[in-house]
Amino acid sequence: MSEMEDLVEAAEPNPLLGRVDALAERRDWEGLVELATRCLQATERGKQLWPIAEHIDYRLALEAPGPYAGAVLHAEAGRFALGPLTEVAASTHEFADLAEHIRSPHAAGFVAAERVVRKEDLRTAAGTYPETLEMPMFLAAWEPDYPLAVYRAAEAVFPDAEVEVDLLPSSPELFDAFEDEEVHRTLGSLVDVWVSRSNGAVEITTGDGSAPGAITNLGFEEFQMGEISLSQAVATMAWAAASGGARGRRRGAAFGRFAAWTAASTLADIEWPPDPDELGEAASELRWFLWQPSFVKKGWSLHLAIESKEGWAAAIAATDLIESE
Repeated sequence: MSEMEDLVEAAEPNPLLGRVDALAERRDWEGLVELATRCLQATERGKQLWPIAEHIDYRLALEAPGPYAGAVLHAEAGRFALGPLTEVAASTHEFADLAEHIRSPHAAGFVAAERVVRKEDLRTAAGTYPETLEMPMFLAAWEPDYPLAVYRAAEAVFPDAEVEVDLLPSSPELFDAFEDEEVHRTLGSLVDVWVSRSNGAVEITTGDGSAPGAITNLGFEEFQMGEISLSQAVATMAWAAASGGARGRRRGAAFGRFAAWTAASTLADIEWPPDPDELGEAASELRWFLWQPSFVKKGWSLHLAIESKEGWAAAIAATDLIESE
């Protein structure tokens, strides 16, 4: 303990991080908890060691057995971690290993939702708090394989929105635009972190006409587009909503699924919370398109268009550049 005390009092990040790595490698979880406690106590005395304590919480969520991983999952956990600790823990633990050790119902609900995204069926499981996101505790038959983050001790690998689609040149079309606040709000929520926490920009249009007409109304006369399935559209929307963009904080795959379902429900005019089969059937009646401007800038982008049999269409153009212009 005297060596640990000396490290904390010296308040040098690199030696402390080295100690964290050594304790994790030995699977000395009690030692990590003790070190986190001492760092927080030192923070109260003016030493800037809260990042070390947060990193220890991240390592516990990622690598430690359920009792230790579950104990660090609470509302304020991981504010500056590589990703939400509920997603971090769910990426390496089954729900049953964590459930009884999570004190926060809100956190438990998100962990359960993250496990469902990873294809764990929790319909009969206790302590899932499905009311947290009002989402089913299983994947519907029409849902995709969601893009998932991979967390490691010192880094995270975030997925790209990889959807196979043939993009073909399309021509501008006339469009009778009108304001649909609900559609604008639900599509905008997919990328609001890109805008509020990073360099992002978003334009959305709704009106009478076709998907090419909606894209034209956004100001694009040269673009390519291709039709995709409902499953591909949901995967794309979930990817965008889960992401933090270039500089924003990642919200996690569970939130991404929730945001994609919300958008699909709004566009298909299905009351929330939706019945999975009803939503799948109604949203499949819409036509979904990915499109791409003639010039693509480096960064995050969401270019999606929707067309209905009733004659209305909507489109979103969202980007978050790696470097602001």
